[in-house]
Amino acid sequence: MLSTGRTKVGGEEEAAAGSSPRAATAPAAVHAPAGSSASAPSSGGGGAGPGAPPAGAGGGAGRPPARRRGRSSWWRAERLLPHGLHVFAFIPLVALALLLGALVWKALPAIRYNGTGFFTRSVWSLGNLYVLPVKTGGVAHPPEAAYGALSLVEGTLVSSAIAIVLAVPVAVGTALVVVEKLPPRLSTGIGFCLEVLAGVPSVVFGLWGWFTLGPFLAHDIAPIWADHIFNHLPDVPVLRFFRGPTGGGTGLFVAGVVLAIMILPIVAATSRDLLRQVPRGTVEGALALGMTDAESLRAVNMPWVRSGVIGATVLGLGRALGETIAVAMVGGSLVAAPVHSLYPDFGTIAATIVNTLDSALTDVSGLATDTLAELALVLLVITLVANVGARLLVRRVATTALPVGRGI
Repeated sequence: MLSTGRTKVGGEEEAAAGSSPRAATAPAAVHAPAGSSASAPSSGGGGAGPGAPPAGAGGGAGRPPARRRGRSSWWRAERLLPHGLHVFAFIPLVALALLLGALVWKALPAIRYNGTGFFTRSVWSLGNLYVLPVKTGGVAHPPEAAYGALSLVEGTLVSSAIAIVLAVPVAVGTALVVVEKLPPRLSTGIGFCLEVLAGVPSVVFGLWGWFTLGPFLAHDIAPIWADHIFNHLPDVPVLRFFRGPTGGGTGLFVAGVVLAIMILPIVAATSRDLLRQVPRGTVEGALALGMTDAESLRAVNMPWVRSGVIGATVLGLGRALGETIAVAMVGGSLVAAPVHSLYPDFGTIAATIVNTLDSALTDVSGLATDTLAELALVLLVITLVANVGARLLVRRVATTALPVGRGI
């Protein structure tokens, strides 16, 4: 092997090597100058033997393992990344389950004490807090303590319904005008105002409703139909809801209008973004076929964004159901007041929790705070039912992926 190496370096047996394909390709790697000792693999010191790699190849031999280690680490990371994403995806579900479990555990004593009558009564009494608590069914409570959430559930649902009825048409109309009719600069400015309005804290809306909007609605707007329109209509139970004294600036109607103004930016901004995704060619084609703007809106725009508008409405409904400070300021905060008219003071679940928490802490038996936890559980269930119902409705109306509705 050593003599063969020397012969290839010196170039004495090129013809013989040329007869072998391996010999023709192997010796072209050295070609050291004549008399150089570095070309002889047998005379090098430092323990270089016949099977040792050529000089200068030691550094290059270490690189492939390093690259393999790097590739191996990235390969492991890519293998573990989907599992990590799965863990992150389950965090909201775990948080919701923990929240629901904590509320159920805290509300169990109140559920046992209040029973099913909690949803059929409109009463809220902490009982006699100046005597020692007594036990009923194993649950400690002050004497004469009684709780009912019927009026609070009614107030929550009715005020949210008023907000949705007032806000959704205005929000969708605003989005249509911004997208279809206004010039780009004015459209951008109005869109910016909508986004700013969506970020205004609820306490600001509450103060504005208390000082300005509430008295204006109660003294100048509500009497127009309460005194001059519905009083002259037949005495029908449905119409009685719109009659009666309009109050002094607080109540159900004022709270509903404030909630409508609060959720309007959410629905309008979402509807605007959805309308911008409608293909312009489809709209222009409908207009070119002779449709009016209203017909094009009904046949093209609304079928395209219908399910998205429902989702935006549910977002607004969620905020209206859980709004606390603004409703507590303009609603009147009556805990056990049945909703029988559009104008008197009322109470909602969220507003009652924040208004009665201080007094509930004075109950040494803990039943009052447990009842507030039960109220929170009821509000959470109402919100979940509203969201599930909205998802089912979206599935029902989203029957096509085309930009036009059924029958076009």
